[in-house]
Amino acid sequence: MSALSLSDLGVTLRGRTVFSDVTFSVGPGEMVGLIGPNGAGKTSLMRAALGLIPCDGTSSLATLSPAERARAVAWMPQAREIAWPVPVERVVALGRLPYLPLRGGLPDQDRAHVESALDRLDLQGLRHRAASRLSGGEQARALIARALAQDTPLLMADEPIAGLDPAHQISAMRIFRDLAREGRAVIVSLHDLGLAARHCTRLILLAEGGVMADGTPAEVLSPERMARAFGVSVWHQDTPHGPVFQPLEVVD
Repeated sequence: MSALSLSDLGVTLRGRTVFSDVTFSVGPGEMVGLIGPNGAGKTSLMRAALGLIPCDGTSSLATLSPAERARAVAWMPQAREIAWPVPVERVVALGRLPYLPLRGGLPDQDRAHVESALDRLDLQGLRHRAASRLSGGEQARALIARALAQDTPLLMADEPIAGLDPAHQISAMRIFRDLAREGRAVIVSLHDLGLAARHCTRLILLAEGGVMADGTPAEVLSPERMARAFGVSVWHQDTPHGPVFQPLEVVD
């Protein structure tokens, strides 16, 4: 059973067709990287799939009620500044809201999810600090932890590693990859093609008004396709440490 199914999805914004006829499914165990040049519609595609903006076509998530959707998918949007001075642990605990009764404290089973998310994102030392006083990268980690605490079959994140230092970028990608290995489905939009090549099981390249390619990283990140979609030359090498992929030069 798929965690997300899209059929002929299309988005038009301010009279401009961003993309059209997008059809694909994502199933348990997949770590899908959504890549593409600026303006290709990666954010719009994710928001349309969630039923947050008008679109053509159908999305399996958009047909769910808000309560059902909150238990089916955890969503981490690109905009993630935390304005309220609440403790980090409370921010993470917000991920449990879809499961909590209207009144009462946080049950032990829900608290366990919060503790696990704090551990995975290396936030135990920051748990009592006001989230609004964290650095941008620390806030990003807190919001990833909130999404993990939601414990849904599907996690969707829009540029979740933007603003993180290299160590935390790699750590976050490993966490997403591990979630997929545990049987969840993960969709992340990325600009770092090197990390996408190393950690994703599948890439969907959005360009030229639709899906240009959908397959394994080796299939999607071909030199010809990168030149066409991004206007860059690339270098790729399989190493004992895994694939290494690097954009090199802008091509005419």
